[in-house]
Parts: sequence; structure tokens; C-alpha cells
Amino acid sequence: HGTFALHVVPAGIFYAEKRCVIGNGVVIDPAVLLGEIESLQSRGVSTTKLKVSDRAHVIMPWHPLIDRADEALRGPLAIGTTGRGVGPAFTDKVGRSGIRMADLLDAVSFPERLRRVLAYKNTLLERLYGIPPLDFDTDPRQYREFGERLAPFVTDTSVLVQEALDRGEEVLLEGAQGALLDVDFGTYEYVTSSVPSSSAAGAALGVGIGPNEIRRVVGIYKAYNTRVGNGPMPTELLDEMGARLRNTGERPEYGTTTGRPRRCGWFDAVAARYTARLNGVTSAVVTRLDVLDAFPTVQICTAYQADGAELRSFPASARVLARCTPVYEEHPGWQTPTSGVRRFADLPRAAQSFVRRIEELLGAPVDLVSVGPERDQAIQVRPIF
Repeated sequence: HGTFALHVVPAGIFYAEKRCVIGNGVVIDPAVLLGEIESLQSRGVSTTKLKVSDRAHVIMPWHPLIDRADEALRGPLAIGTTGRGVGPAFTDKVGRSGIRMADLLDAVSFPERLRRVLAYKNTLLERLYGIPPLDFDTDPRQYREFGERLAPFVTDTSVLVQEALDRGEEVLLEGAQGALLDVDFGTYEYVTSSVPSSSAAGAALGVGIGPNEIRRVVGIYKAYNTRVGNGPMPTELLDEMGARLRNTGERPEYGTTTGRPRRCGWFDAVAARYTARLNGVTSAVVTRLDVLDAFPTVQICTAYQADGAELRSFPASARVLARCTPVYEEHPGWQTPTSGVRRFADLPRAAQSFVRRIEELLGAPVDLVSVGPERDQAIQVRPIF
């Protein structure tokens, strides 16, 4: 079907026989969701098996305004958000002033609920941010239309998923955030506002099933580190080497949502081991190994140095992490193209050794290695499921 940049619809949508669910843990911009649905349909991808949780919260027009205004007020302390309103939508969710998908479908009570919430938000926009108030007369009509168009997709997805599990079906939960963006265990305050958390444990709550239903956890790691937005990143390369990592490969490292260049650096085993432990990773995937093909040597950070001491565990304080310098382990490069390789045993010996070393440092088996963006460029080391 070609290349798609999906922000809301699950990647499983390209398998016509699979049912796809957007869970209650997601905040949804109805215009974005409808745009993705229409784009998929126009290119021959069926969306009939897509379902959206009636408990998922909605990104409303004031959320992007607050997001961008808040970033401007923070000045040098700005988080580096996408500006799409995700954080403020989660703030409203926790603050009990959010609007959910179920509200959009309630034609009777929605206008009054919107009136009350919008009056509160307009006060905030005017008095705190100096932004002109939003027009109540326009939004109800627009969002009623959103509700009508999305109604066929909206249901209690927690029941749908649980029934599938009870029938013995396999269910794959796809997380949207990296573990170091977790609000509790990430590089706070440079983290996502997503609730539940960006972890395997949070995934169960985010779709509405019991935590004991999760049997296996797959951790996805690039062969090097990347980050979009602000926040400490000990292995970041600010020189020509970082630019090479960013721009090598078929898909250069630029943010899907914002188009911002991703910050790049060598593989950080301290952070990787930390996230593997937090998530109970049972199987790891190393992606974009082909990006390292041309490098004469490759590095793995195995510890940090900070304030005269060596750290092998990930610090809680972003201030401490910002003072950390990486302790590197150097490995020989393979300087051989790998994008055409389809068996792990056929990878250059140095590439195999690099992956095996990552496996040792993670404490979890690497079961899949990718050497390009296509499906047939995923090399199965051993069965992942």
C-alpha cells in the first residue's frame, strides 16, 4: 500500500484479517483520526475492523493552544513537546475536566458539557495566556459531526479485548512512547504526560485488561540512541558522527509528528538495561543495524561518570543525568552492507558480536534484528512469539 505515517491508528491495520483497537489510554484528536482513516481507505486499506475505546479522551481545540502557550511561558525550561495538545489533554483527564469519546456520541448532554468546560478553558486562555476565547457556537456542531462519523468505530474495547483473550486468541499491545518518556521512571520532567505510564504494566491499564494477562514483553531498541525534544541524553553526539547517524539509512532520523531532527548517539546500555528491567522484557528487538554498516568502529555505553563516580544504574534526577558522561566500550565495525542479509548467521561476524554484546548487557535475548524498513528486512534470530 506504500508508506504511511500513522499517529493514532495501530500498525496492524495493514493486516485485513486482524482487529485493531485504540484503547482508553490514548488521547485522540478526532480530525487526525478521521484523516488517517480516510487516507487509509483512499489507498485501499480496509478500516472496518478498527475499534476505538468509548473511554478514550478527546483532544479539544484549546489543548494545542495551551500546549504551545505553556511551552512559550517555560522559555529555557521548555519540554520540547509536539505542540499537538497531548499533554494538556492528559492534564484534563487527571483533572476531571476532560471530554471522552462517549461524550461526543451523546447528542443530548454533549452541548451542555462542552459549554461548561469551554467557559472554564476560555477563562484560563484569556487570564493566564492572553489568548482570545474560543467560539462556543462553532465547536458543538463540528464535534457533533465528529461523533456521528466516528460512531461506527466507538465501543467498549476493553470487553472486546478480554473476550478475545478468553477465546485463547493472541493479542499484541503496541505502546506509543519510549520507556524513558515515562512520567514516573523517565527523564522527568522531560517526559510524556501519558497516563497510564509508558510501560508494559501501563499497557494493560491502557487497554482495560488485567496485568496478569500479559505473558510476554518485547522491548524495541535501535542499534544506537535517538531522542526528539529536550532533556538529557548522555551518549548524544553533537559532531559530524551524530549527523552521520541521523542521515544514514533509507529513513533518516526526523520526527514523524514534527519533522524535527532527532538527536543521535551511540547505544546506551545503561538506559537500555534499566528499561528492560522496568518492563520485564522477555524478548528484545534491535532495529536499524544497517545504519552502522559504514562505521569503522561502533561504541556501546556501559556506564556513566558523574561527579567523580562511576554509575551503572540510571539516575532519577535529570540534573544528575545531564552531568553524566558515557563510559564507552569500543567494538570493530563491519563496513559491509547488511540490508540484503536475511539470516543472522549471514551477518558479518562483527555485526553478530555487536548484537550479542547488546544481548548480554540487556539481560534479555535479542530475537529479531532489522536491517532496513521493509518487512523482509527483519531477521528472526529465534521465534519471537
